[in-house]
Amino acid sequence: MKNMLKRVDSVRLILEKEALSGMMVPGLIFADHYIEKTLEQDSALQQVANVACLPGILGYSFAMPDIHWGYGFPIGGVAAFEVDKGIISPGGVGYDISCGVRLLSSYIKLSDILPTLDSVSSSLFSAVPSGVGATSTVKLSSRDLDAVLCKGAHWAVKEGYGIHSDLEHTEQNGCIEGALCEAVSSRAKERGKNQLGTLGSGNHFLEIQVVDEIYDKNAASRMNLEEGCITVMIHCGSRGLGHQVCDDYLKVMRRAMSKYKINVPDRQLCCAPILSEEGQSYIGAMRAAANFALANRQIIGSAVRDVFAHFFPGRPLFTVYDVSHNMAHIEKHVWEKRKVEVCVHRKGATRSYEGQPVLIPGSMGTASYVLVGTQKAEEETFASTCHGAGRVLSRSESMRRTKGMNLFEEMARRGVTVMADSPRTLGEEMPEAYKDISAVVEVVHKAQLSLKVARLRPISVIKG
Repeated sequence: MKNMLKRVDSVRLILEKEALSGMMVPGLIFADHYIEKTLEQDSALQQVANVACLPGILGYSFAMPDIHWGYGFPIGGVAAFEVDKGIISPGGVGYDISCGVRLLSSYIKLSDILPTLDSVSSSLFSAVPSGVGATSTVKLSSRDLDAVLCKGAHWAVKEGYGIHSDLEHTEQNGCIEGALCEAVSSRAKERGKNQLGTLGSGNHFLEIQVVDEIYDKNAASRMNLEEGCITVMIHCGSRGLGHQVCDDYLKVMRRAMSKYKINVPDRQLCCAPILSEEGQSYIGAMRAAANFALANRQIIGSAVRDVFAHFFPGRPLFTVYDVSHNMAHIEKHVWEKRKVEVCVHRKGATRSYEGQPVLIPGSMGTASYVLVGTQKAEEETFASTCHGAGRVLSRSESMRRTKGMNLFEEMARRGVTVMADSPRTLGEEMPEAYKDISAVVEVVHKAQLSLKVARLRPISVIKG
């Protein structure tokens, strides 16, 4: 399939429609020569082609430079489907619905925090439950949980977790309208009811960083980002609730495809028409899971603020932004001079509307980036950009390569304090398991899908 790739410019590749029988649109991959070389290592290109076969797809099957193999859709995949004749696919959102990033900024200097960094890190590790089986100190009744699923971060703020201005700096003001808590199974609710305000495991993290470099002073100033000052980044999602929603609706969609006579090249792309009963139920359940994720990050952000208030009284943390990177949104766009209503699947991809903060977390111990969305992204990719570095090694291969290493000491040599619930997580998430985040970000910057504002360097990482 690689011989069907055609380079358009230094950061764009076209995967021609002839690459796979049934492709309705070409693939558009954002990649320089370094990223292109990583495409040889997994089946992500095949997945780009598979997505291009889905009914109602518009424009291209997009792949961001952090592309790698995922369930059905590639991670780093974007696809827009016309609402009146397109499909919705759980595989185009993923298991961790509304996995996303919240960034808090401050005017606390690096020199101020270094003497107490270990104590601050330990306090954060205690305040934010982490790990596979982490349970919350927030106890929810069934009525409370339904309120979370309908109101998202608004519920959390009303209950005293954070402040109202946080909502103004959260995607969709912290609440996804159209959530259907009744479309969420009792099993999903059971899995989620004790997990609100917890970090989880895998690539999720809580990280203390320092603003290492500013690229756009005006944009950085608007976001309260100042060189040499501390930020805190929270990366997590909808926990077991979102995972169960995905699992439930994969079963629903497999049955629906026979009903609607939909054929797909990979059964992991099971789907239903957007306007069908099954499609609308999934969208409602997905939005409910997203509201759970928004409330989750809001509560964790509040816990982080409490810890910092103890060590640095009177020196507040500001919410820069909170954005999801595993969602399907109904949006209005202009494509080829035609106004269209589309369902944009972004799996491991981030919204990038003009002027919007874009948060691109790095892998453990590497830089993260703050960017700003562009009109170019609105015109070319349905307002989408990348979401992170993107894996180049499987978790099992990463574990094999780090076997016998003292990973806590290794990270300390790199200048990063690490606290983790399980040493296994460190092996799976070592920086070498991922692409070079700076190279990935440079691709979207050059393509003008999002423009660099600041680089953040980690000094302490908390993992599940």
